[in-house]
Amino acid sequence: MAISERIRFFRNLSGMTLKYLGIKVGFPEKTADIRMAQYESGSRTPKAELTRDLAEAFGVSTDALTVPNIDSYNGLMHTLFALEDMYGIKITEIDGEPCLHLDKDTGANYIIMFEMLSAWKEQAQKLKCGEITKSEYDDWRYNYPIKKK
Repeated sequence: MAISERIRFFRNLSGMTLKYLGIKVGFPEKTADIRMAQYESGSRTPKAELTRDLAEAFGVSTDALTVPNIDSYNGLMHTLFALEDMYGIKITEIDGEPCLHLDKDTGANYIIMFEMLSAWKEQAQKLKCGEITKSEYDDWRYNYPIKKK
């Protein structure tokens, strides 16, 4: 999820208007809503200082706003949090271990994610059973979704 979408998500979650948020982070009242609309549309990208100010306004970590870096554990966690927000992926427990699952109450998101994850599970199972090679499995993953001819 791009930072523009995260700004909009947290602004709506906080019940703020564009103008109110813009003023809160220091923009002049006359242009506050226009400036914030530019950041939400993605036509402008906030610099680090504005990102910190936005995070503070929302009461969240800057990691929750920025495009996560999955090369770190913190970045990975914020990616998982974004997946929860966007697609309804939930954390539960099975046999005492943390487990991610799809939330059936998310309607169309559930159906789409179910189909996608089922396709992935099918390929992983084929690899495990020796029906396909690791190279074939990787080819499937790195070319997903497979274009129909």
